[in-house]
Amino acid sequence: MKGKVTGIQPYGAFVQLENGMQGLIHISEISHQFVKDVREYVHVGDEVTVKVLDIDDQTGRASLSLKALEPDREREKRQVRMKMPLESGFRPLKEKLREWIEQSKKEDLSKK
Repeated sequence: MKGKVTGIQPYGAFVQLENGMQGLIHISEISHQFVKDVREYVHVGDEVTVKVLDIDDQTGRASLSLKALEPDREREKRQVRMKMPLESGFRPLKEKLREWIEQSKKEDLSKK
């Protein structure tokens, strides 16, 4: 949803959504990076697009997120590194186990 930043506190930014609902972007939902100061990311009067995470039925206020709409580049980098093939010389235990079983069979045959 679209909204306008109406206030900033050390713990997050208050946003008036286009439907009139009030919400808070908690500091932990500003960015995938460490956020020391909310004011480095948003300012009063900024137009923002946010994701609504939750709505408190009792207060009618929304929990909002900016980071939910942004790709997590660091996470993507970690996933790419995890998918990279193992360097030569290293093989999964499953493959090594097959090799050991084959060697064992050959040794058993040579003893007969």
